[in-house]
Amino acid sequence: MTTATTFKNITLATLLAAALSTAALAQMGPGGGGMGPGGGGGMRFSQSNTPGWTLMTQQERADHMAKMRATKTFEECTQLQDAQHQLMQERAKEKGVTLNVPRQNGCNMMKARGFFK
Repeated sequence: MTTATTFKNITLATLLAAALSTAALAQMGPGGGGMGPGGGGGMRFSQSNTPGWTLMTQQERADHMAKMRATKTFEECTQLQDAQHQLMQERAKEKGVTLNVPRQNGCNMMKARGFFK
């Protein structure tokens, strides 16, 4: 193999790797992978840690995540979380399903990660 062909192959492989990395990073969504305030996002809300996740529409999930991330105090967070849990409890009862129990309290996790003073 000639030096020019080798250089061409290395260049193509590098460009392909860069293109694939960009696509993967673009799919991280709002907040990226940061851990706290000012760190690019932080909390990840999902079916495994949000009671009623499967009972919410995509828009309701997005709204809930935005509201949770916008809370300024632990008390505000717990009030929002309690109201959301109550709403999802009512919705689950109407549909005859049982809500999942979160493994951890979202507000406690946010507090531990420095989201609140």
